[in-house]
Amino acid sequence: MNIASGYIFLVLSIIFGIGANGFLKTTEGFTNLVPTILCVVSIVTCLFCLSKAMNTIPVGFTYATYGGLTITAVTIFGILKYKQIPNIYGIIGIGLIVIGVVLVNYLGKTNS
Repeated sequence: MNIASGYIFLVLSIIFGIGANGFLKTTEGFTNLVPTILCVVSIVTCLFCLSKAMNTIPVGFTYATYGGLTITAVTIFGILKYKQIPNIYGIIGIGLIVIGVVLVNYLGKTNS
């Protein structure tokens, strides 16, 4: 597997992670069957793709990118779907997460 396929799996894991988190609210505490099944399938697929990405991309970079972009996207999803607008501190925090992902991916180095 080459580095490009690692990044494809990383993008897929982010997409499925967003999907899984998006379904969580609609599961109503895992009492609503269809959203619960969609949530579980999405998170298992997400973790599978994340593990495949880690075969070619360093673990720290992979997880930092996955976590940061998933958190940011789920926050945007919450704004659009549920009208959950973060306050100024939340917005600054999300901005810092995005800056951190950029720094880790473009300036971070590993000894491998």
